[in-house]
Formats: sequence, C-alpha cells, structure tokens
Amino acid sequence: MNFDRNTVIGFVVLALLFFGYFYYTNKEQSAHRKNKAFQDSVANANKPRPDSLVQKRDSIRIDSLTKITAAGDFKKAAEGTEQLVFVDNDVFKIAFTNKGGQPKWVELKNFKDQQEKPVRLAASEFDRIDYGINTEANQSARIAGLYFEPGIVTFNPDSSWKVSFSLATDSAGPSIIHEFVVRPRNDYMIDFNLRMNGADKLLSQGTLNLVWQYTAVQQQKDINFEKTNTQIGYVMDDEFDYHTIGRRSNKQFSKPVKWVGVRQQFFNTFLVAKNNFTSGKMEWTVPPNNEKTIVKSTANMSVQLPVAASTVAEFNLFYGPADYHILNDYNLKFEKLINFGQGPYAFVRPLNRFVIMPIFDFFSKFISNYGIVILLLTFFIRLLISPLTYSSYLSGAKMKALRPEIQKLREKYGKDQQQMSMEQMKLFREAGVNPLGGCIPALLQIPIFFALYSFFNSNVALRGQSFLWADDLSAYDSILEFGSIPLISSIYGTHVSLFTITACLTSFLISIYSMSMTPDQSNPVLKYMPYIFPFFLLFIFNRLPSALTWYYTVSNIVTLILQFIIQRYIIDHDKILAKIEETRKKPKVKTKWQERFDQMQETQKRMKEAQAKGKR
Repeated sequence: MNFDRNTVIGFVVLALLFFGYFYYTNKEQSAHRKNKAFQDSVANANKPRPDSLVQKRDSIRIDSLTKITAAGDFKKAAEGTEQLVFVDNDVFKIAFTNKGGQPKWVELKNFKDQQEKPVRLAASEFDRIDYGINTEANQSARIAGLYFEPGIVTFNPDSSWKVSFSLATDSAGPSIIHEFVVRPRNDYMIDFNLRMNGADKLLSQGTLNLVWQYTAVQQQKDINFEKTNTQIGYVMDDEFDYHTIGRRSNKQFSKPVKWVGVRQQFFNTFLVAKNNFTSGKMEWTVPPNNEKTIVKSTANMSVQLPVAASTVAEFNLFYGPADYHILNDYNLKFEKLINFGQGPYAFVRPLNRFVIMPIFDFFSKFISNYGIVILLLTFFIRLLISPLTYSSYLSGAKMKALRPEIQKLREKYGKDQQQMSMEQMKLFREAGVNPLGGCIPALLQIPIFFALYSFFNSNVALRGQSFLWADDLSAYDSILEFGSIPLISSIYGTHVSLFTITACLTSFLISIYSMSMTPDQSNPVLKYMPYIFPFFLLFIFNRLPSALTWYYTVSNIVTLILQFIIQRYIIDHDKILAKIEETRKKPKVKTKWQERFDQMQETQKRMKEAQAKGKR
C-alpha cells in the first residue's frame, strides 16, 4: 500500500461513509413505495359502489337501529348532534367534541403549516380515542360512536382548565365521565382521567382495551424526506425503543408499557398511561404521497383496572413540537425519540447532546437570525478542531517536501509497486514523516458531519426560519423548481438547491488544493476520486436541510482560507526540509511492528522473484 496517498485515502473513506450513511437513512423511503401498488389496489377495492336512493335509505335506517340496539342502556347516546367546546393556553388551542367525549383537534399557536395557518394535529376523521363497554346483557358498543352530554368547562385555582363529558343511562345505572385537564401557560401535556361508575358491569374482568388512532399529516414541503424522519416510539419495561415507519409495520407489547408515540420529524404525539399499559400492539401504515399523509397509526393497549363498582384510569396526551428541552422536562424519556443519532450512528448522540446543542442554544440567546447562529457554530467547531487541522496541513507540507524524492522512486522502480512501497516506507521512516498524519485528523471530523446531519434534521427551532434565499432552514433551499422529470427526478430531485451548489463548488476547490499537496498518482481511480466526490455530493445534498448545506459551505470556505494562510504564512517549508534532513541523520531504531512489516515485505519480494524465475 502506498501510504503517501493519505489525503486520497481520506476522500475515499469519507465517500464510503457518506454513501453508507445515506443508504441507511434512505432505506425506509423505498419500503413504503414498494407497498404503494398494494395499497392502491386495496383502496380501489374498498371504494363504495353507487347504490340506489332506496338502498341508501335502508342502509341508514339499519345502521341507526343497529347503533341503538348496541347502545343498550345508553340508547339516548346512540344518536345526537356533535357539539364542540374550545380551551387554550399559551401554546395551543384544543377543540373538544361530545362525540366520544374527546379532543377533536389540537392547534399549535407557534407553528405554521405550508399554507401559513397554525399547525393542526389529530384533526382527521381517523383520529380518535376509543374503547368498548358492555351496554347490557350480550350487547356492547364503542365509546367513540356515543354522544356524551355537552362538555362542561371549569377554570381551576391553579389556572388550568377542566373539560368534563358525562355519559349516563336512562336509569340510575352505570355512568362514564371523561375529564380533561389543560395545563396552564407553556405546557403541551393534557391530563385525561376516565372515571367509571359501575365499572364491574361496563368492563369484563376489569380490562380496559383502549384504542388510540392517530394520523400524522404532511407538515413539510418534502413529504419523502418527512417520512424518512418519522418514527414510532415507546417505553416498554422502562426501556426506550423506536421503529422507523418504512422498515416495519407493527410492534407487539408483551411487557408493561409506559407510553407509545409518533414523531413526524418536528411534531410529537404521545399517549401515556400513568400506571402503565399491561400489554398491547401498535400498527401503522404509510399511505401514498398523494394523500399528503405521513403515517396512520393504531395502538390497541390494555389497562388492567380493579374489578370494582367505581374506578379511574389515568392517562396523559401530548401534542407538541419535537423540542428536546420541552420533552426532557417531562422526565418520561420523550426526548429519546428525537433523532440526535440513532442506530449505527448513535455514537454521535453525545456529541449533539453535550457539545453542538449547548453551543447552538448559547448563540440563539443573543442572535435571532439562525443563519448567523449556524455561521458562528461553524466557526466554533472549526476552532475546536483547529489542532487537528494544523496537524493535517503540517503533514501535507511534509509530504509535499518529499514529492521530488518520491517521483525519483517512481521513475526508478516503474511498475514494481511492491518495491515502490518498500522504498517509500523507508523514505518516510528516514524523514520522520507519518504518512497518515493528514488522513487521521480528516477522518476524525466525520462524526461532526454526521452529528450535524442529525441535529439539523431534527431541530424544530430551524423550522420556518429564513436566511438569504432560503425560506426554511429546516428544508432544502430552492432557486428553481423544474417538476418531475423521468430518471432525473429520482436521482437529483425536482429542484435546484443553491446552497448545495456552493457546498459542492467549495468542496471541489478543496480537492484541487489538497491534490496539489500530495504526490502525483499513477492510479487513475485514486487520482480522480477527490474530484468526483464533490460531484456525488451534488445529488446527495440536494434535498437536505439548507441549514446543513449552509454549514458545509461556510466550513469549506474556512478550510480554503486556513489552507492558504497556514501554507503561505505559518508553515516554513525550508525549516521542514531542514528538519527532515536532520531526522535522516539520526540513528533509526525499528519498532517490533516495523521489523515484522519489513520482514513481510521482504518475504513477498523473494516470492515474487521466485515466481519470475519460474516463468523464465
């Protein structure tokens, strides 16, 4: 191996890691696409066929009679008129409905959707909280289909709001109360208390089978990228775990579960059982893109309640942003669902948690423009790794000083790569030059890139923040939309990102400068790889958040400036040559590894010579 190719090795390894990372993070995108044909066929099969007016009337009448019969002692709740009540605090507004006695939708005050309206969560017909009750002998009904009494809103002494819905029989039989407490100020958590009188009659053996259905609708402009960053999370047996929506479609729970939830890149929803769910199952589907829906999830969770006349089941509902600090304050491991580094890249999570996020938050306190915050963050990171940067440039300068001698070795040994390697290693050892000195510092910077990739993808503070021509730092910046073009769209996308172009151009300039500092390469792959790599980045970066491509652009510009200043004004090339000559004069003591390496190369040389003689 020719160790003078250290910079090229860095580019090759960096390329492999990049491709491996993006292959891993994009795998789930293709999964839901593979099921699209099947989902479409199911949807078509389920489309209602046109019926005659008489058939429709008969169907409505039969459905009404079925509901009344199933409602049993709750017959007066089988039919009714939906009525809404509204409660809000500083961060959201909630509409509660008497149909099922539950939230109808949640509107986040501090976040806008793609139409510049407040983001709404849990607002589709699919969204509901449901469970079954025994209405009379051999009859049962679903609570989501029953009409409670109109909601009663009460203002509590602690500045919270209580919304109560009651459901009672015609006689003095069992009754149900759904009680919701909306906490004051900046709290996104809702308390949900389910009170039952006559629970021993309403439930079978005290088992409450709660069904929580939730739809995550599209909130970002790139639905595929949003799906890539959407996950199902839970805490089972006090251990957190998650699943990316495209990689599987269900999870069975056999141990106690504290909560289940959905994170759709920047917004979270959680269902929490204060005394744990005993078991359950969560299933989800990924609809086609034309439905503008990220995922539909259904959690069937069981709660074991005392078999008694009266009982209370206590839950919490969370509807809010995927903000690390907000989620961490609840002390329920909600924050673990934020992707600061997961799976094989979990090693960057501490870097995000204890370095990048604190510095980002620090600058954000004083500067409102997040593009400038990212600029300062870039400067800080480059300052932090400056010792590695200097070491890399110094190693490059030493390698450049040896270029004439390496060229002589190449001319002398021609195509004998094995002998060339041996002589080159001998030259490095005599000169006291570490051929990996420029490669290792560059590789150590790779975790920083992966950490920032995760950080910018999941940092809700960047959502909707504009900078220069980018209208949203959490999404790609676009200076040209050219629509869907066969083949091109699948590889490159449907737009042109200017920050991606600046990042790739500056990467190309770095490649040119770096190659000028290394010995000439005879291998065409190693020779041209540093130039090809920025071209690959053009396709990889085009759909990434503009915050990341802006960071990459600034970092590259800093690299170019530092390279020029250090090589031109700081590193003294004459001193380097003098030091190399001085090192050559010193007696050399081989390490055991060097001795074994030299023996191995000598053995290989003899074998090669023997093979050559045999051919003659």
